[in-house]
Amino acid sequence: MLRQHTQYSHLEGADRSNRRTGFHEIGIDEPRKGAMAVIFPKWTNRIPTQIAIGLPVVTVSLVFAIWYWFSPSFTDVGYQPVQPVPFSHALHAGELGLDCRYCHNTVEKAAQAAVPPTETCMNCYTQARGRGADTADAESYSPSLQPVADSWSTGMPIEWVRVHMLPDYAYFDHSVHIAAGVGCSSCHGRIDRMEVVRQVEPLSMGWCLDCHRDPEPHLRPLDQVTNMEWDLANNDYDPSADPARVRDVNPPQHCSGCHY
Repeated sequence: MLRQHTQYSHLEGADRSNRRTGFHEIGIDEPRKGAMAVIFPKWTNRIPTQIAIGLPVVTVSLVFAIWYWFSPSFTDVGYQPVQPVPFSHALHAGELGLDCRYCHNTVEKAAQAAVPPTETCMNCYTQARGRGADTADAESYSPSLQPVADSWSTGMPIEWVRVHMLPDYAYFDHSVHIAAGVGCSSCHGRIDRMEVVRQVEPLSMGWCLDCHRDPEPHLRPLDQVTNMEWDLANNDYDPSADPARVRDVNPPQHCSGCHY
């Protein structure tokens, strides 16, 4: 009987040794006698602290990423598509001094600033080449102007790529802004210095509202609207004292002003 008890004691000791080795292998301490068994390893105790620190950091980073990389300031500003004709505003509006309204002739009386038809281009090209528009031949034009000549010969319009775009649910009227004395460069930048037109402002709702809340810094005399050189910093201009203005500028800030 004593021999049998000794044998069992030896087996229990070996079993406890094996259990102790097993606990250490998985990275936890052997539970004390009478204590509840440990289910998770010690490192899991740090998880709540890590979540408390990491969650705000991840949340702030995510909000910033969406605020910046999903905003028009990042997605739209700098958009500069390749056009079918390498038309240089730097040459035409800058060097030659063409008024914006010569090509975009509906800007003062319509919501949209019209893209000029081929006939407008040919008014200049045929005169510059010393021949009448009815005798212009497509074969004698340089490769860069070939699309213009082809359009003139076939009657098919040039497929210009639109640069400045607003959502369909937002309404913008060029004529209203021109009549208020908002200069072209306020929204489109220094077009007269661009070889290829690009978007320089976000044209977002927040950007528009900033101007609607305080329009005076963007206003100029009505006869200077298309003057790219005009700058408020160099001109002492007070819209309220301008006799050419027949009404005060009070742009809407409510939703129905642009969305209806």
